[in-house]
Amino acid sequence: MRRVGIAASSALSCGVLLLMMSCGGSSAPSESMSGTPPPPPPSNLTQLSSDNFTNPQSQHATEVEPGIASFGSTLVTAFQVGRIYGGGSSDIGFATSTDAGATWTDGLLPGLTQFQGNGAYNAASDPMVAYDHSHNVWLIVSLAIASSDIVVVSRSSDAHTWTSPVTVSSTHDADKPWIACDNNSSSPFYGHCYMEWDDPSRPANGLIWMSTSSDGGQTWSTGTNTADSASGLGGQPIVGANGLVIVPIENADGTQMLAFTSNDGGASWSRSVMIATITDHVVAGNLRTSSLPSAAVDADGRVYVVWQDCRFRANCASNDIVLSTSTDGSNWTAPTGIPIDAVSSTVDHFIPALAADATTSGGSTRLALTYYFYPQTACTTTACRLEVGTVASSDGGNTWSAATSLAGPMQLAWLPNTSSGLMVGDYVATAYSNGRAFGVFAVAQPTSGGVFDEAIFTTTNPLPGAKQAMHAAIRADAAVTRRSDHPPRRFFDLEHEHPIPPRKK
Repeated sequence: MRRVGIAASSALSCGVLLLMMSCGGSSAPSESMSGTPPPPPPSNLTQLSSDNFTNPQSQHATEVEPGIASFGSTLVTAFQVGRIYGGGSSDIGFATSTDAGATWTDGLLPGLTQFQGNGAYNAASDPMVAYDHSHNVWLIVSLAIASSDIVVVSRSSDAHTWTSPVTVSSTHDADKPWIACDNNSSSPFYGHCYMEWDDPSRPANGLIWMSTSSDGGQTWSTGTNTADSASGLGGQPIVGANGLVIVPIENADGTQMLAFTSNDGGASWSRSVMIATITDHVVAGNLRTSSLPSAAVDADGRVYVVWQDCRFRANCASNDIVLSTSTDGSNWTAPTGIPIDAVSSTVDHFIPALAADATTSGGSTRLALTYYFYPQTACTTTACRLEVGTVASSDGGNTWSAATSLAGPMQLAWLPNTSSGLMVGDYVATAYSNGRAFGVFAVAQPTSGGVFDEAIFTTTNPLPGAKQAMHAAIRADAAVTRRSDHPPRRFFDLEHEHPIPPRKK
């Protein structure tokens, strides 16, 4: 297990001059183009891990798609290590801080894949983390990939040593699992943990499944569906007030953001309701993205959901990050725009991760958002510049700070390829620890000799708070675009493992 701290920090910082330079490469590994300087030396970020696998199935050295959870001064993040083109990775890595982000240790989950600890599975994907306070156990959910993919959970009482995986799903196939636990000791369902996934196989075609554990993830209930047997992808269970579970999720063709709920500890699930339509812009450069939700909850149980959306941009020219909130999971506010850049700008924003400080509520709720962006939305695979940014709010999303660039610019040629496009991850991660926010994300540097250099980083210091240069959220009635710049798409099978049925005309 490796320990890293401020002295081992590394990152890619952003400069104005670099934004003006052209970049080169293709979807395959390549060197930096002659005459194009690489980014400046790493600074201000801490590298949490590295891909040391050598198996020929993977694209090395790559790490993508972090998830994160926190409790008190402990932060745990998990991510794919050694991305495989056809799906998943060599193993799931983790990094843990027990001192609110000052220092970190990292390692690999045992017993999961054939490449680490003689695991039973060919690869692993889609990691997410939760903490169960009632049973004092940390949980990392993974998608275990074999002839059929299943949802599994690795358990730890110290966030450093992990058990072999416990099977959760019994569906024919599975994709995009997510987990959350009820840590409110006054809740009637304190100690319940909730797992969501979808089944991308035919004829399920993205049918949503939910399972519940009440013993710290050792055993899980038989999966159940929503009352209307809804389909979707990327659901994120959130525990609101009085044990109410709210699950925002993208529908199967990417045209609506849905939500469904449970008020009986996961014994049953409601019909889905529409939070809002999704109006999104296709991100340039063959970058793998979707309008998957990112959700957070404050101390009063209000749930905040964000996703990439172009409704405030003329002709759907680029994406903003939009926000909707609810206290009951059934009634949602009309989406407002997070004012990262002017709606007339050329900036495209995508892959957001939202966190709420769980000690704050109402008009004093503190929010932190991390996201990727292109300064120029209309770019090609060889010309796109990929960066990481952050903004914050101290009043529940009514106003937001000026944006800060955290990493980049990156050339897309520095990213591993997948059947759904070049990849930094379908998710990025943000979490509060002791009132301070941290972002976790993949950062790529120039390839060398056909070998990638993409790893998981966090901010060495907490993300900037919302103190000055506050900008009002973009009003819901300022929307100017009602249609995406593409037809509806089937998103329930991001790895293209199953034939997607033709759309009915």
